[in-house]
Amino acid sequence: MPTILVVAAADPEAEAYRGYCLEAVAARYDVVLITPAAPTWERKFITDFEIADPCDARALAAAGQALAERHELTGVMTWTEWYLVQTARLARRLGLPTNSPEAMDAARNKATARTLFARHGVPSAASMTARSLLEAALAAETIGYPVVLKPAARAGSLGVIRVNSAEELPRGFEFAAAGARDGIESTKVLVEEYLDGPEVSVECVTHRGHTTAVAVTRKTLGAPPFFEEIAHSVDAADPLLDQVAPVAAAAVKALGITDGVQHVEMRLVDGRPRLIEVNARIGGDMIGHLVQLATGVDLARAAADTARRQAPDLARTRHSAAAIRLLYPSASGTLTHCHLDAGFATRTPWLEQVTFQRTVGDTVTLSPAGDMFSARAGFLITTGPTADVAQARADEALAHLTLAVAPKPSASAA
Repeated sequence: MPTILVVAAADPEAEAYRGYCLEAVAARYDVVLITPAAPTWERKFITDFEIADPCDARALAAAGQALAERHELTGVMTWTEWYLVQTARLARRLGLPTNSPEAMDAARNKATARTLFARHGVPSAASMTARSLLEAALAAETIGYPVVLKPAARAGSLGVIRVNSAEELPRGFEFAAAGARDGIESTKVLVEEYLDGPEVSVECVTHRGHTTAVAVTRKTLGAPPFFEEIAHSVDAADPLLDQVAPVAAAAVKALGITDGVQHVEMRLVDGRPRLIEVNARIGGDMIGHLVQLATGVDLARAAADTARRQAPDLARTRHSAAAIRLLYPSASGTLTHCHLDAGFATRTPWLEQVTFQRTVGDTVTLSPAGDMFSARAGFLITTGPTADVAQARADEALAHLTLAVAPKPSASAA
């Protein structure tokens, strides 16, 4: 089989959320891996590997060259947000097909993306860069409250917060700036127009400059002022797909992306799509798996195919729906119970998967002190003939799931 080089993270949650991607690619390709730590669960899906920090350009180049000397590589890919630019540079260095690093950088840097969207007439949010609280205040007054503050180059809604008034701005800026400090390409904060409407994402595949919208993901967010995503659903028959597809394709083109899979986030304001951002990789939170359950389209395999400039198979073989519910405790503290009622899964074939990332005794920390990485306890996935049925089944499964914590004592109590 052809050989694909995958650049991937080695964090503890990689197997839970990206294992299906590696398995899908390995079913069609020989996979060689570059990862920051020695592979564990990945070994059954790969033929070779090199250990290197993908954020270290020299180490990544050396690892890629070593694998290229041992294998006839046909493409390079990643589904890790933080590695998009580095992976494009590595592919170019190895003489393999790739999006330009400049296009990947534009997708990663939300300020650059906003400029390109405006230049190409893609409906987006008003946005200004702020390097200080004073600049943020001036931007907020110009745009008008409420505004959204966010890091210019993060992902997963980390450091993103809604600010409703000037009185809330200092705390909001501090929260966004703290998230921005871990940005790789940029540590700036953006002040943006708040787009008031339902949030969706469009899962796209681009091959040689032509973008196909495969599915729409409907999203449920947690309590404001944060934008943490707590549920998603995909319905193969979603009538919204035809409406949002042209805007998603225009956004991908504006960034200069020619190949790969894109997770394009937008909000429907007065029924019309407005861009939030383009993520130039498979969506997180198992969205690629939901798409396959609902439509039969394998986004991970499509990503590998387009990485070597081969036309992907986007034929629909299923016409159903799937939903994921991300599991969060009600408060920060120590997990005391984390289980599904015995026998429930065997009685419910529509409960496709239940995964716990935490065990009893683990500490979980919600926003604003924590984030999705410190707060999330796992997820469950359900299927159904429609998204409404799949979501109702997720509610039923939640009623049979126990997730309890012993809250942290307050400072006054201590």
